Amino acid sequence: MKKFLIVLTMTLMTSCGFQPMFTGQTTDIYVAPINGINGIELRNALWTEFGNQYGPDAKYTLSVQLRDPTTRYKALAQTGDAEWQEVSLSAKYTLTQNGKKIASGSETASESYAFVSYLVASNASYNNAVKNVIRTLSEKISTRVIAETYKYEHKDTIK
Repeated sequence: MKKFLIVLTMTLMTSCGFQPMFTGQTTDIYVAPINGINGIELRNALWTEFGNQYGPDAKYTLSVQLRDPTTRYKALAQTGDAEWQEVSLSAKYTLTQNGKKIASGSETASESYAFVSYLVASNASYNNAVKNVIRTLSEKISTRVIAETYKYEHKDTIK
């Protein structure tokens, strides 16, 4: 029954003219080095999103400037101690082809985490939140970049 529903859904989607943007596309995108430990993590996450690592001779180049994480208090106990904090990361990116800027933008992602009096537990909670924020940031940037490359390559056929 599930297979029938999947086939029916795909048939209906293709009959209306829907075509996934990523079908049959290669993401020939070089991700330039990003400064800092979080930059290394973001670059690795972007490579995962794009499906491969490409060298500087790739068709497109993605440059990302990642800001340092910021934190802010989200909840205080009656004693005045912080119980929850939020960590956020923001990045500016530029997509180029042969030195010509195709697209640019910025993205921000944040996540709350438990802030407890035990140093090891607080550090672990903070580090996990930063990893989740980096993953979210990479998903946001890669989605926009893939959309921009598709739009750029199909600019004559997109209305």
